[in-house]
Amino acid sequence: MTLHFDFIKELENIISNHIEEAGIEADKFQAMVQPADPRFGDFQANGAFAYAKQIKKNPREVATKLLECLKKSPQLPSDSVDIQIAGPGFINFKFSPQYLLNWLQHYHSETSLRDQTSTTFENKKVVVDFSSPNTAKQMHVGHIRSAIIGETICRLLSFSGATVIRDNHIGDWGTQFGILTLAIKKNNFSFDDAENALEEIEDLYREGNKAAKEDDDTLNAARQELVKLQNGDSENLAIWKKINEISYKAFDKIYKTLDVTFDHVLGESHYRDQVDRVYKELADLNIAEESDGALVVFHKNHPRFAKQPFIIRKKDGASNYGTTDLATVLFRKEEWEADKIVYVTDGRQQDHFEQLFLTVNKWFEANKQIVPNLTHVWFGTILGSDGKAIKTRDGSPILLKDLLNEAVERALAIVSEKNPDLSPDEQKSIATTVGLAAVRYADLSQNRTSDYVFEWDKILSFEGNTAPYLLYAVARIHSIFRKLELQPGENEDAATAFETDEEIALARKIMAYPVTLNQTITDLKPHFLCTYLYQLAGTFSSFYNSNKVNVEDPAIKSRRLILCSRTLTLLKTNLKLLGIETIERM
Repeated sequence: MTLHFDFIKELENIISNHIEEAGIEADKFQAMVQPADPRFGDFQANGAFAYAKQIKKNPREVATKLLECLKKSPQLPSDSVDIQIAGPGFINFKFSPQYLLNWLQHYHSETSLRDQTSTTFENKKVVVDFSSPNTAKQMHVGHIRSAIIGETICRLLSFSGATVIRDNHIGDWGTQFGILTLAIKKNNFSFDDAENALEEIEDLYREGNKAAKEDDDTLNAARQELVKLQNGDSENLAIWKKINEISYKAFDKIYKTLDVTFDHVLGESHYRDQVDRVYKELADLNIAEESDGALVVFHKNHPRFAKQPFIIRKKDGASNYGTTDLATVLFRKEEWEADKIVYVTDGRQQDHFEQLFLTVNKWFEANKQIVPNLTHVWFGTILGSDGKAIKTRDGSPILLKDLLNEAVERALAIVSEKNPDLSPDEQKSIATTVGLAAVRYADLSQNRTSDYVFEWDKILSFEGNTAPYLLYAVARIHSIFRKLELQPGENEDAATAFETDEEIALARKIMAYPVTLNQTITDLKPHFLCTYLYQLAGTFSSFYNSNKVNVEDPAIKSRRLILCSRTLTLLKTNLKLLGIETIERM
């Protein structure tokens, strides 16, 4: 039997090829395959049950006819896969221990896994828009989700064959710069103190914003400074550029700490000269219309937006997020030839992006342009123990740099206690990896559309679905090979078919990987992958606790080394996809 990588897709194809032979009407049948209860098999096909319900026949009778055809298929030889009917017409597929061994021998490295996965988005250009902080402000804990979810999605899409373009669409234009420019001039602010400049700029904006709200003269003066900036005044442009330069240097330190990278940093300012084209085209195509002095797009057939217009030019003639986002889609399509654009933001922006996508579809279709696939990857909020958005004790947002530093410090205390014999440098190195991984994994392991409670004790625990637990599993497997004085992948040629329950369970768990990876990439939800890795590590632990690896029999030793090596490959490969570097000793 051919060693297929994605069994669900392959079994669905095989079943579909035999439905006519089984007397099944193709237009009413779906070959629905999913992972099975391990007690009964590896995969289960449920299509016969749904089909029989439609045509009012006995589902077991339908399944029996299909089963007879499948058993004759040369693609499903009896020595490789056992096929049985269960319940009211479910068909279970159970692969033999020898087949499991053959599969593990074939898919043996990160390269072999990537080669199979890379057909999903082959020849596709995907722009991922993520992080996107506002300049003139320090990054706080609320910025971490977009950064690390976005980075992981970029890695997953690249792994599946896409040409990924990473764009940090920063907020570097708008009314706040009038207020800030006025405050900088009034206070004779110097940009010389690079270390604390961003913090001082943020304080200046806070004070300037308060003054503008309390005094009309100050507000008007701030508006005049903004107009001067928008008209290209050299002094104001110089101040604006310096603010953005200082801001991005601070952002970049955090990105380097988190191992987050970008191909482009094109903020809202990049599109300020392109908004007139948006206004003109949408108006000329009768997509946008005047309403109460503003230029808007109505989606009158939409159940929620019929009376909620998408504003693309405000009453005062200024552009907004809608305008620049429309210009951005056009730029990414025309300049980068994007096939797909993924936006990673918090869930509060769902309505905005739904209206944006509706407007883009109307606009591009009217212009007879191919509409890129537009996807909003949204996420929930990080909560404190009180169930509210996480804050400092005084109610201020927690700065992201402080959170990451605290993670490393807490991890160092744990590592120092567990490994007092390590040198301070080794302890710090391990603590940095563990601490940052713990914060990252705590976020990625949650369903991104849910809120979650941030708890230090939980995320740094060496038990449960945490980064320390998985990193320890990797280090544990490395220690097995060190003790045997072998490299992963060596001494595997003598292997015979798996025999013990734990060997077979681990082999099956490894072979289930493509299903999880496909689900993770399809839904762009990293928590599916996290759950799989946690289960894989647990299954390996059960195997290792019951099956000695360093045995005299070369056949047994060889096949158990294969299980150790493949588990290690999957853990390392996929933790790297999650942005987590592994360590060999803990």
